[in-house]
Amino acid sequence: MTLGQLRLSQFRSWPRLELELDTRPVAIFGPNGAGKTNILEAVSMLAPGRGFRAAAAPDQARQGKEAGWRIRATLDDHAVETWAPPGQSRSVVIDDKTVPQTALARLVRVIWLVPAMDRLWSDAPEGRRRFLDRVTLSLLPDHADLALAYDKAMRERNRLLKDQVGDPGWYRALEGQMAEAGAALTRNRQAALDAIMAAQDGGADFPAAWLSLLPGEGAADDPDADSIAARLAGMRGRDMAAGRTLTGPHRADLGASWGPQDMPAAQSSTGEQKALLLSLILANAQALSDQPVLLLLDEVAAHLDADRRAALYHRISALPAQSLLTGTGPELFADLGSRARHLSVTRSEAGSTAVEAG
Repeated sequence: MTLGQLRLSQFRSWPRLELELDTRPVAIFGPNGAGKTNILEAVSMLAPGRGFRAAAAPDQARQGKEAGWRIRATLDDHAVETWAPPGQSRSVVIDDKTVPQTALARLVRVIWLVPAMDRLWSDAPEGRRRFLDRVTLSLLPDHADLALAYDKAMRERNRLLKDQVGDPGWYRALEGQMAEAGAALTRNRQAALDAIMAAQDGGADFPAAWLSLLPGEGAADDPDADSIAARLAGMRGRDMAAGRTLTGPHRADLGASWGPQDMPAAQSSTGEQKALLLSLILANAQALSDQPVLLLLDEVAAHLDADRRAALYHRISALPAQSLLTGTGPELFADLGSRARHLSVTRSEAGSTAVEAG
């Protein structure tokens, strides 16, 4: 078991929630606005970052920005607590010890699929890059520290560029730090893509895909630190004119194609794109079979036909992961039957409440 208990206090629409969980999937249903997604968002806060809504901590408080919230959970034998005091950023405590958020990545892997991700293949590269980095972080927890080191050095370099500092001595150390961290980021990303492709089963319901790092502008898929450092040095003039760093792994993109025709994901139908995205999420969970995994699927059932929905439930029931799903009605989860716990969520002026359903 990974997530044994979940306690929410003043988080989003929940004045209070106490859940005891086991290894079965949890099917959470209720009308729109009832608070189903808020449960999944709270679980996503057991990973580094801002959760799957990318919301600032003060915006997650039920009573507004001047109030706070708290999440408590047990993950195997570990007690985890994360909270945000009124108007402040959040803190994380594991086993009574204050830790950085990146420590969460080593405790549990949290994977999610939310409706906003349906546009992954048609939106700007930034969204695909975030998706790729979440996948990579789930497989390689040091990825978060590398990303922080790279971003910190890049912000300092960008400050020099904006201030029109011309002395190369100011840049060398920062570019060296960016090059080392950036090369490691790229190697991690490629290793993650290799692991996901190896974990796909290539079934008809959720097709396998060929995944690749796209270089974007400036060879953003370069795994060699010396090459990155040389490119950064050579780009200083252009970067100074732009006021920011125009080359590096922060400009990378994720490519995906599938099927015998090697169809690019961006040119596929909406249904095919959804199936492809689900395939990657399921493969991500499968690739982590030796790690504790929490799989969050928000409103996923409503966008699948009956056969594909049944196939999804079969797959998640067989995965070595804990799964939480949401949908608007119990009929969407009928095929799960006794393989899952079913929770009915409603909301009143007092907030959201949940009761066991069947």
